[in-house]
Amino acid sequence: MAESSRPTTPPTRSDAPRRPGPPELSSAQKLMVFVLSMTLFGLANIVTEVIPEVRVGPVEVGVSYLAFVPVIMVALFNPLYAALGAPLGEVVFVDLLMGDFSGIGELEGYLQMFLGLYIAGCLVRDPRSPRQLFAAGAVVVIVDKMLSAVVDIAKVSVGVDDAEFVPGLPQSILLLEGIDFVVALLVSGILFGALPAMALAPRLYGKIEPLLGLAPRDPGHPMPLAQRGTAAFMLLALFLSFVSMIAAFTSEIFDNFGVWEPDFIEQYGDRFLWIGASAALIVLVALAVAVRFVLASRRARAAQGSHGPDAQNTGERR
Repeated sequence: MAESSRPTTPPTRSDAPRRPGPPELSSAQKLMVFVLSMTLFGLANIVTEVIPEVRVGPVEVGVSYLAFVPVIMVALFNPLYAALGAPLGEVVFVDLLMGDFSGIGELEGYLQMFLGLYIAGCLVRDPRSPRQLFAAGAVVVIVDKMLSAVVDIAKVSVGVDDAEFVPGLPQSILLLEGIDFVVALLVSGILFGALPAMALAPRLYGKIEPLLGLAPRDPGHPMPLAQRGTAAFMLLALFLSFVSMIAAFTSEIFDNFGVWEPDFIEQYGDRFLWIGASAALIVLVALAVAVRFVLASRRARAAQGSHGPDAQNTGERR
């Protein structure tokens, strides 16, 4: 008698083999990446304060930020913690110390830059790939400036902020935002972002990570953009964008709530920039000392673990 054929159930998702992901970082390693990204981008933003801006009519042509610094950080290290630290460096070492803190409005720029850097870092599968680094440098500015333009247009549309209009062009707000976007993409995204990152990141790959006790990023195990699904990440990105818009609206409605603008640079000149640079360098030196201490402690524990059993066996033989 022939056996009755039983329908085979398809393998569940839990039965399917899982692809190994990138190595997990310890709390100390996460903090080191966070602080390093924060201090380096803070120093980079202090440099941009010295670079002059050229105004052509209603359009300002200047360097918004040296995008290659955080792009290299998110390309070489874990993009989540590097992206969390980089925009905080601008807030701490430039806005607060220079006396140009926009209060709750700073949350808008922080979240927009974080999203741009995190997406750019996850796009880089191999830090030695020029194409991926070029795309990362462009994506940072595209996400940051596009969200900023949407917020600016929304503030003008609602009426909480006044717009700069060009005479004879009632829709000039869209034109000006578009021009600012293109200028920022070309100057900050490509000239001071993608091109330097393409030149520096491959040379730093495998050399700077061991200094922090980290393994270089493995192209075979890329960082997933959305660990819990693309839909969940899109919802999170939309939520953070909405929060940044609410922060911008709140800053305008409540007359720049939490603003602190003594403007030390106008009072003391460009020499005051050395205050922020010195603070960032102090934090960077403290990080280097902490990293050396942590690595020395790990080596000492590893040496004790390797010599412990041998010493115990030798004592027993005696």
